[in-house]
Amino acid sequence: MEIIHIVLGKANPDRLNGVNKVVFHLATEQSKAGKNVQVWGITPNPVHDYPERNFQTILFQAEKFPFAVNQELKKAILNNKTAVYHLHGGWVPVFGSLARLFAKNHIKYVLTPHGAYNAVAMERSSFRKKIYFHLFEKSLLRRVHKVHAIGKSEVDGLTRIFPKADSFLLPYGFHFNNEVVKPIKNKDFTIGFVGRLDTHTKGLDLLVEAFYFFQKKHPNSKLWIIGEGEGQAYLRNFIAENQLHNIVLWGKKFGVEKDTLIGKMHIFAHPSRNEGLPTAVLEAAALGTPTIVTQATNVAEYISDFKAGIGIENENMIALEKSMEELYSAYQSDETESYIKGAKEMLESVFAWPVLVEKYDALYQ
Repeated sequence: MEIIHIVLGKANPDRLNGVNKVVFHLATEQSKAGKNVQVWGITPNPVHDYPERNFQTILFQAEKFPFAVNQELKKAILNNKTAVYHLHGGWVPVFGSLARLFAKNHIKYVLTPHGAYNAVAMERSSFRKKIYFHLFEKSLLRRVHKVHAIGKSEVDGLTRIFPKADSFLLPYGFHFNNEVVKPIKNKDFTIGFVGRLDTHTKGLDLLVEAFYFFQKKHPNSKLWIIGEGEGQAYLRNFIAENQLHNIVLWGKKFGVEKDTLIGKMHIFAHPSRNEGLPTAVLEAAALGTPTIVTQATNVAEYISDFKAGIGIENENMIALEKSMEELYSAYQSDETESYIKGAKEMLESVFAWPVLVEKYDALYQ
């Protein structure tokens, strides 16, 4: 069985685009497991300018009209009708066109929306999405072999818009390095966030407001925010209006530099209103940083069950600030070792790629 992942982009892990990171890691692990796998990227800049990888990547020029399929891509698909095509992303116009091409030629395809069908995501631009759904997305879902959901919130959202969909629930994996040395925390009590700076989606307004009250009680505390996006302007305004000197905007960081900063944090907070499955939370867990996550992240249940941190309700600033206090107290009492142990158990039990890769085969059967 040949698996061909199709993604907007180049599956470059050194980008803030979470979908591309996941596709890279999934294809990497499938290749390690001996699967016949490729990644086909649709991009405005089809230049192979990314790190070396263990799977073949073919890039196709993105067309100016979003529904148009590049002729070279169409030709490549028609020359390989026996592969299973794995589409990544929801509400992607060109995927609707590809779905028609697949159906016409009896080609099997599966879809991972990466959080695009969550109920909260559906509420944003809901009128436009309803129109688009009936004109295009519904047809794609009607023809798809299976829809891969990475969290319960996406299963619920998918059921609302298309009850007949054959959904397949399975989280992403994570590469956990057992040899990671326990990092040295920052001298000041540090709370951190890593991700795209989308104020509403990522709950950054909740984060800075909770921290505002927390730091009044703990003046030695800091908030580190790593990432870029439109929310940067909101954050700068909040900092200026409240005359805060202990919030640091690091900009985007990758690789060792990013991991070093996460490792120095005492708490990793991810109060999203909508997510697929944030890999940054798993990275923090791997680096021994207790996490605070909302239910919307789709990892709150795991975090709570394994006591790797604290899971809270969505859009609850008070619960977020209270959780900061709880973890602060744990550090003061030297009681954080259980969080580190719980995180390790969670990653090895739930998110180990070698186990999950074999389970992904059921998606393509």
